[in-house]
Amino acid sequence: MTFYCFENARTSEQLAEMRRLDAAGICLFCPEVLAQHARQQILFQTRHWTATPNEFPYPGTRLHLLLVPDQHAADLLDLTEEVRQDFWLALAAVSEKHQLSHYGLGVRNGDCRFTGATIAHVHAHVLVGDTQAADAPPVRMRFSSHPGSRDRSSPYQPRSA
Repeated sequence: MTFYCFENARTSEQLAEMRRLDAAGICLFCPEVLAQHARQQILFQTRHWTATPNEFPYPGTRLHLLLVPDQHAADLLDLTEEVRQDFWLALAAVSEKHQLSHYGLGVRNGDCRFTGATIAHVHAHVLVGDTQAADAPPVRMRFSSHPGSRDRSSPYQPRSA
């Protein structure tokens, strides 16, 4: 089983890293891996969430952080109630730490082949556009995609009824 949707990679460097992790059977966002991954700086942690800069930030951002739950799930609704409640504390901590007056929040839920996500471990993107640079592009986040022909396997396991 793969944890990654390769067809959604935005750069060749990102794709190479996804393939390397996949070959090792590693979900980058599971806590025991995230804490050891040399390229992922841990900014802070709450009881159930970790804040880290996005290793591959979106063009046009001056700040692109990820809030990653310790619990492995592909959908926010699959997280326990306690983990979901702790999300708001993590978001408030990010806002306070970075003194955010504005930001975008994006979360993709479900099968990453259809959401545009690169990894089947739910996480929230905290996005702040670069409002200082006149030539900075607007921040874009893809929320849907068509499954690519390169990889039709799905790491998503739907909630049981």
